[in-house]
Amino acid sequence: MEILSFDLLPSTQNYLIEELKAGRLRAPIAVIAFEQSAGIGSRDNEWSGGKGNFFASIAISLDQLPSDLPLSSASIYFSYIMKQVLFEYHENIWLKWPNDFYLNDEKVGGAITKKIDLTLVCGIGINLNNNQNGYSALCVDIHPQLLLEKYIFALKKFPTWKHIFSEYRVEFELSRRFSVHIENQRKSLSDAILEEDGSLLINGMKVYSLR
Repeated sequence: MEILSFDLLPSTQNYLIEELKAGRLRAPIAVIAFEQSAGIGSRDNEWSGGKGNFFASIAISLDQLPSDLPLSSASIYFSYIMKQVLFEYHENIWLKWPNDFYLNDEKVGGAITKKIDLTLVCGIGINLNNNQNGYSALCVDIHPQLLLEKYIFALKKFPTWKHIFSEYRVEFELSRRFSVHIENQRKSLSDAILEEDGSLLINGMKVYSLR
């Protein structure tokens, strides 16, 4: 997979999506920026920061993804594979439903996915060394480009959703101490039921994880 590297981009996610829509880039491809000035986080929040942290987006054709992957849970799939890569560097990192990277009780990053025609674009931002965006950092010694290369290597194995979900459903228990924003309301995950497709049942309402 080709990797395009930039010293600075407003947003790797926006850049990649714009280039795909214009036909100037095609999946599979990855974009990394060593600084990001206007990145996109959950609920349209900004995720930006300086050197030493991780800002990257990857475009994958839908026909490359596992046939059993529910696209509504792509954020869990892409994020959990990154969590597995990061576990080599810090054993206390885990994935809060559906797309937030946590170190113990502190958020250190997140992912966001978007479908563009027959391509899925996943953007990931992680505070590797510097506390930014009001969140903590992993404090691990790995260059962002090397982390991206390791992530692509793991992602290209394309494990099945069944395999990823069998591991994630155990880790989901850690999420029960937290809450999520649903339709601009904060909902506790304490009694949520994790469904086989990665969605949640909260107070009888089905909530999907695509972001």
